[in-house]
Amino acid sequence: MVKATIDDVAKLAGVSIKTVSRVVNREQNVRESTRERVQQAIAQLNYRPNLSARNLASQRSHLIGLVYDDPSAYEIPSGGFIIRMQQGVLRACAAADYELLIHPCNYRHRNAGDKLHALIDQVRPDGIVLAAPLSNMPRIVNAITAKGTPLVRMSPGEVNGDQYKVVTNDREVCAEMTRYLASLGHRRIAFVTGHRSHKAIKYRFLGYKDGLEQSGLPFSKDLVCSGDNSFGSGEACGDSLLSLDTPPTAVFAANDDMAAGIMRAADRRGIDIPDQLSVVGFDDITLARQIYPSLTTIRQPLSNMAERAAHALINDPGDGSKLKGTDVVPSKLMIRESTGPAPA
Repeated sequence: MVKATIDDVAKLAGVSIKTVSRVVNREQNVRESTRERVQQAIAQLNYRPNLSARNLASQRSHLIGLVYDDPSAYEIPSGGFIIRMQQGVLRACAAADYELLIHPCNYRHRNAGDKLHALIDQVRPDGIVLAAPLSNMPRIVNAITAKGTPLVRMSPGEVNGDQYKVVTNDREVCAEMTRYLASLGHRRIAFVTGHRSHKAIKYRFLGYKDGLEQSGLPFSKDLVCSGDNSFGSGEACGDSLLSLDTPPTAVFAANDDMAAGIMRAADRRGIDIPDQLSVVGFDDITLARQIYPSLTTIRQPLSNMAERAAHALINDPGDGSKLKGTDVVPSKLMIRESTGPAPA
C-alpha cells in the first residue's frame, strides 16, 4: 500500500502544501473550516507526517514531558495514581501527534535540579506537566523555568508563581462529603490527613472542617490523625482512632490507600463496615471498587486534569500568552458500600 504524502492531502483538501503544514503543526493562522477540511483529508488518507521533518520545520520537538515524584523513594500510594496521569497526557498527545516522555524525579536528591536541566537540554520538550507534590516545590519549578521551558503545574496547593495551574475543588467537595456523613446521622467524624509535602491535600482537611461547621458539628483535635498517604499509615491511624474511649462512627481519609488501611484496622477488631463504622476516601483509585465493602470516595478527575494540562502546552503559541491562570476541574462523590447510617 502506497503511503500518503503531504501532496496527496493538499490535493484532496483543495489547499496548498503550506496550509497542510500549518494544520499539522497546529499553527493558529488557519481558518477553522479549512482546518477541518485538511483534518478530514488526513484521516481519509491515513496520512502520517515525517516527524523529523515536521520537528525541523516547526522548530518544535512535539514532545511533552510528565514529571512526577519518584515512587521508588517511599511507600507509594496506588500506582494507579501515576497511570491515570499518564493516560490523560497520552490522550492529548495522541490527538496532536505528540509523544510523551515520563520522568520520575526524586526531589530529595540535592542534584534533582541538575538532572532536570540535563533532561531538558537533551530532549528539549515543548512543555512539561509537573505533578504534585513537585508542583509546589520552588526548587523543582525554578529548575524547569530557568530553561525557559513552558510549564503547567498540577494541584500545586498554593497560588505562588504565575505558571498555568490545573486543580480540582478539594475543599468544596470534601465539605460536601463531610455533610453527607453528617446527613447519615454521624456526629463523631474523624479525619486522617495526608503527607505534609502534598500542599493541595491540606484543602481536604479544611473542607472537612468546613463540612463540620456547616453541619453544626464541633471540631475535635482528638478525631484527627496524621497519615502520610500510605496504606500503613491509614492502618495505624485506624488503630489509634478506634482505640479512643469514644471512637468515631465515621472516618474520612485524605486518600483511598489510607481509607483501605483504616478498613483493615476495623476488620481486625471485628468492627463491621458500614453497620458500626463508615469509611470514606479520596481519589477513586481502582482499589476503591475492588475491596469489600466497596469504598465510598471522591473521584478526583486526575486523568482529565492531566489531559487538559497537556492540551494547554500543545496549544501554546510559544509566547506564553495562554499559559496563565487556573483551570478548575471538579471532583464528585462516589457513594458505595462503605458508608451507612450511624449506629444507634
